Amino acid sequence: MFAIVLCLLTAALLNAQQYDLVIKGGHVIDPRNNLSRVMDVAVTGNKIAMVAENIPAAQGKRVADAKGLYVTPGLLDIHAHVYAGTGIAKVYTGDRSVYPDGFAFRSGVTTLVDAGTAGHRVFDDFYERVISRAQTRVLALVNIIGGGMGPNNESDPKDIDVDKTIAMVKKYPQVVVGIKTAHYAGPAWEAVDGAVKAAGATNIPVMVDFGQATKERNISTLFMDKLRPGDIYTHCFSGLRGEVVDGKLNPAMEAGRKRGIIFDVGHGGGSFFWPVAVAAYKAKFEPDSISTDLHTGSMNAGMKDMTNVMSKMLNLGSKLDDVIRLSTWNPAKEIKRTELGHLSVGAGADITVLRVEKGNFGFTDSAGARFPGTQRVIAEMTVRDGRVVWDLNGIAAPDWQKFQYRRRGAQ
Repeated sequence: MFAIVLCLLTAALLNAQQYDLVIKGGHVIDPRNNLSRVMDVAVTGNKIAMVAENIPAAQGKRVADAKGLYVTPGLLDIHAHVYAGTGIAKVYTGDRSVYPDGFAFRSGVTTLVDAGTAGHRVFDDFYERVISRAQTRVLALVNIIGGGMGPNNESDPKDIDVDKTIAMVKKYPQVVVGIKTAHYAGPAWEAVDGAVKAAGATNIPVMVDFGQATKERNISTLFMDKLRPGDIYTHCFSGLRGEVVDGKLNPAMEAGRKRGIIFDVGHGGGSFFWPVAVAAYKAKFEPDSISTDLHTGSMNAGMKDMTNVMSKMLNLGSKLDDVIRLSTWNPAKEIKRTELGHLSVGAGADITVLRVEKGNFGFTDSAGARFPGTQRVIAEMTVRDGRVVWDLNGIAAPDWQKFQYRRRGAQ
């Protein structure tokens, strides 16, 4: 009789555990669904099953205590370089890139967009070597230069082939989300014009790292005559192309925004400086999206990671809800992947749990200059495709004294 009762109780408990994971007590910020309050989030399989107040903990096979923390969609970084493993030294199609899984989850990022590291001549290798193997969702912008950011000259107009770039976009429609032009130092507009032509034929945006600006090749002409509404200008706080003039925001920046140009942070190792960012914020010019320009140089310098860049925007004056929007829903819209960046029921279960610490902190720019701040964002837990892949303090882990360890042989 006791055995029967025990079986019935066990069966009842298992039936009650209808969710694989319940994240309880956190402040949910989901900009797409206009949510910003304490709620619980339940996951079944790899989907968001419920977002509601007071989901019983008993209904979760696994429960994460998020009290005092912020629960957001998985962070989406639209400017990174992850074409690693080729063995090529001193270039982004090699040693300067970072393997995505070794870096993304620990900073709360579930989706990385490689920003033009590979052009059409090497994209197949990039896909097979990195994208197809990664647990991180890796999307990509195809560089309009065929060799991408490799050992050959990124300013060579002879390596621009619009038709072959279009063909590569069509070969990988689930992966390619845009065309990139970067570091082009030619005297004319071949790279930008080629990128816009390829993007127009495939209905995707262009991201521009403008390279070297000149009197003729300036951001005003870029925004008003060359790019289209919805195209993305990254490194918007670099100051290297006249974004700020004599300590004040260049009117071309506001004109570009009114025309529909998207302004992305793209911090990087040499593209974020406090005098530029402070002047922009003083003019109430906040970015449209936050991204890192992740590579081995930036991660070990002022940029560090996605949460560090988010912290900088928070300390410059952006509200936390806006910082989350700029790191989730906005970039999802910019790359036309609106299945991402939100916690709607039925959406893929990519979730980030953040801690916002209060204290005295310092944040450095690309020159190594320090800016004081009182808030710092930390990635506490990351869920990718329904699975906990990063848990800094074990908030979803069972107590070791109650854990059923598997029997191991003598060591």
